[in-house]
Amino acid sequence: MPSLSADANLDFHIVGGHQESRTRLSGPLVYSGTLDSFEQNDITPVIGREYYGLQIRDLLQWDDQHVKDLAATISQRGVVFLRNQDVTPLEMKDFMIRLSTLAGCPESSGLHVHPLTEEGSELGDQISVISSEKQKKGGGLTHQLSDVSRFASTGWHSDITFEKVPSDYAMLKIHTLPKTGGDTLWASGYEIYDRLSEPMKKFLESLTATHDANFFHDEAARLGNPLRKGIRGSPLNQGSDLKTTHPIIRTNPVTGWKSVFINKGFTKRINGVTKDESDVLLSYLFNLVTQNHDAQVRFKWNQNDLAIWDNRSTFHCATYDYEAARAGDRVCSLGEAPYLDFESKSRRAALDI
Repeated sequence: MPSLSADANLDFHIVGGHQESRTRLSGPLVYSGTLDSFEQNDITPVIGREYYGLQIRDLLQWDDQHVKDLAATISQRGVVFLRNQDVTPLEMKDFMIRLSTLAGCPESSGLHVHPLTEEGSELGDQISVISSEKQKKGGGLTHQLSDVSRFASTGWHSDITFEKVPSDYAMLKIHTLPKTGGDTLWASGYEIYDRLSEPMKKFLESLTATHDANFFHDEAARLGNPLRKGIRGSPLNQGSDLKTTHPIIRTNPVTGWKSVFINKGFTKRINGVTKDESDVLLSYLFNLVTQNHDAQVRFKWNQNDLAIWDNRSTFHCATYDYEAARAGDRVCSLGEAPYLDFESKSRRAALDI
């Protein structure tokens, strides 16, 4: 579809989304203070918070309010870092289901199964193994990008936006890493939205973009693994066509804030404008992400460190500046089908900054 239109079953000020995949929240989550006793540090003014002494394994045993407060914090700060986590892949999956559920994901949303996940994987379908050995073979997004650019910034993306129901939260634990190198960067989609002029905000809020990962078909054939065509965590995510349409500006239901929702990895075309106009607009938006280091945070991993981020309102990019082995486990939960609430606010307006 070239532009956004209101769903007749929703309020008139909400556009996009899907009637079978809506948030269960009636309003943003309100932080209650249960995590205040933990030492914490906002790494930059815009994005990133690190907690000290907080363990995922303990959170699994604590009451729901602790998990809700962590969800609110992740969605507000974009990404949260937890050092030296003693947590298994199974516990990671259990926690991500609980986190996403308490943050209001639709009942139909579960954990994502990546289209390139090998069937019969030792850790299960919902665990994506992030491995430098796979990267050397050209697995996934990295191989596609290596054919078109030598700029490291080309790797900026948000996870699985080619799905009709993309990710709300993602968790990554790095257990094997080089002595130096392999940092990951995140950028705030809220801040990118705030840097747009008012006329540009209004214009982009009227448009959608096409997200396409059909290059994964070539990857699956080259790697010798069949593409996963069954249900990939949501009934809306199935089949062989890895392409969909999302609003360019979306509302995060956990915060109620607007965010730019395009990324270099998967967003191929802005709909409703000419290709030349689409190319210019996407280039400008991508540059806002990659060329504003004050909208970014860079994290240096230690063994068993863990990050949880909100894919609805952040972008991230790995740094391939190492030769030694680097590996970890990632779990992506699925949220709601992306929508825009015209009555939602920007981050700066909501925080009065």
